[in-house]
Amino acid sequence: MASPGTPTFDQLRIFLAIVDTGSFAAAGRKLNRAVSVISYGIANLEAQLGLTLFEREGTRKPQLTVAGRALLAEARTISAGLDGLRAKVKGLLDGLEAEVDLAVDVMLPAERLGRVLRSFSETFPTVQLRLHVEALGAVAALVLDGTASIGISGPLAMGVEGVEAVAAGSTLMVPVASPNHPLGRMSSIPPGVARDHIQLVLSDRSRFTEGRDFAVLSPKTWRLADLSAKHALLREGVGWGNMPLPMVASDLETGALVRLNLPDHTGGRYRLSGIWRRDLPPGPAARWLLDQFVELGHDDHPDALLAEL
Repeated sequence: MASPGTPTFDQLRIFLAIVDTGSFAAAGRKLNRAVSVISYGIANLEAQLGLTLFEREGTRKPQLTVAGRALLAEARTISAGLDGLRAKVKGLLDGLEAEVDLAVDVMLPAERLGRVLRSFSETFPTVQLRLHVEALGAVAALVLDGTASIGISGPLAMGVEGVEAVAAGSTLMVPVASPNHPLGRMSSIPPGVARDHIQLVLSDRSRFTEGRDFAVLSPKTWRLADLSAKHALLREGVGWGNMPLPMVASDLETGALVRLNLPDHTGGRYRLSGIWRRDLPPGPAARWLLDQFVELGHDDHPDALLAEL
């Protein structure tokens, strides 16, 4: 049995145009071709494949045969793939990145991240994205070593040699605990009492925070590199600690967590910055991402202070 030939992209476009418009004449108008050219293209395609794709007899409109229906999905996939290839090549020729590596601080509100990345996928459909979610100085470390082209970092990136930064808003940090925790049961917390209880502290392994603490009040600390784990332990009443308000807002509403009114520590603002390496300025897609985070950050509180982590 003879093997089928290889259709050309133009033949597949003609095939899909007939399916989409419903006739050879309408396909010719869509592609700006004569009807004879459309008919010739389909005849050649059917000859190459050894299959009849359209029923032409006894019907006003060409109808797909069983074989035609079976090949339709594959033809659409090939056409979409080639269109995507052409779009990516055009973007590269225009200076658009093939991919963007983005590192974000774990304190960045998830709703904001999702909103920006949804718009990014719509605006730059040909650009692949790699997302890294890190804590503290790890965002700046990823940008400095070239793993990430841009980052949305906490305040530790400010003043790092070789890194440029632009303000990108802030998030409010609040001290919280379970209502079953000793601190959570107190209506009025005396000064210094928080030091008697385990404080859950976020940490990372980057050189920027090695040997450093940020507003750690208690000598009894549990160090965690995962904010979700810290959240879970707080809900279980294991200790107390600061959390970004957007992440625990629903817990405060339902009573799963309570906000602590600590006289010696009230929380504060965790400042966010868009960062990139000075010698590797961001391309068009990465710059668009930075601009979106900066714009959304304009509505945040202007007095951004480093909060306990």
